[in-house]
Amino acid sequence: MNSVIDLPASMRRRLDGEGSVQVGLDPSDRIDTAKVFAIYGKGGIGKSTTSSNLSAAFSRLGKRVLQIGCDPKHDSTFTLTKKMLPTVIDVLETVDFHAEALRPEDFMFEGYNGVMCVEAGGPPAGTGCGGYVVGQTVKLLKEHHLLEDTDVVIFDVLGDVVCGGFAAPLQHAERAMIVTANDFDSIFAMNRIVQAIGAKAKNYKVRLGGVIANRSAATDQIDRYNERIGLKLSAHFPDLDVIRRSRLKKSTLFEMEPSPELERVQQEYLRLAASMWLGGEPCSAVPMKDRDLFDLLGYD
Repeated sequence: MNSVIDLPASMRRRLDGEGSVQVGLDPSDRIDTAKVFAIYGKGGIGKSTTSSNLSAAFSRLGKRVLQIGCDPKHDSTFTLTKKMLPTVIDVLETVDFHAEALRPEDFMFEGYNGVMCVEAGGPPAGTGCGGYVVGQTVKLLKEHHLLEDTDVVIFDVLGDVVCGGFAAPLQHAERAMIVTANDFDSIFAMNRIVQAIGAKAKNYKVRLGGVIANRSAATDQIDRYNERIGLKLSAHFPDLDVIRRSRLKKSTLFEMEPSPELERVQQEYLRLAASMWLGGEPCSAVPMKDRDLFDLLGYD
């Protein structure tokens, strides 16, 4: 079943931003019963760690949370559930893609503090589009009425891919958050993601929510970039061993042995979650040209 509107190619481009060839979202597939956030950033920057601990923080604030992993590795939610979940695509394949044959417990699992977890998965390498996977996952959740009792939905999105397919969560999100480190490669990826969000914002409600500095003692390069294009730093998580150990222990940071260092990180996640829930003014960022970005960053 297709999850998009069947329109002529010329009209699809107008629906989804200048130069885009991705089809527009079917209005019936919109998530309109929860606040939706999409987490982006360079591959390996810690998006899944950030997303899972953010989900845990929202749950500690009393919110009903659903986290959707959008990566074929399907490892977004394992610190919440303590296991690798089957993907939506894998489960659909077992019933020959007859979604009506599935039960919610076949693809949605409860994790830490009641956080509900879904791994969308992805097509085999080089054979399909991540947008189809995201569309089918949302359609399945809506068909089973699983979004009606949810306050917060978090999409944890694969790497720094900003093709039409993996930009698909931006069609659902209210705010997009970018995870970055204080280095050139991460900020270069962030700049491309800012471009993608800007393209989607022309036709969807998604807006830039801010930047999450991760695995970084300092933020001077991030701050320089943010000031130039109009972004803001929403949270800062240094490169701490307790964060690395939490992944190895398959646990959220809220389940680790208490320490003053850990408490500071937990409080930062709770503060970030509360801030995201309240919303506020989005960032009106204008991405930079690659050469200008190259010239901006670094030491004098």
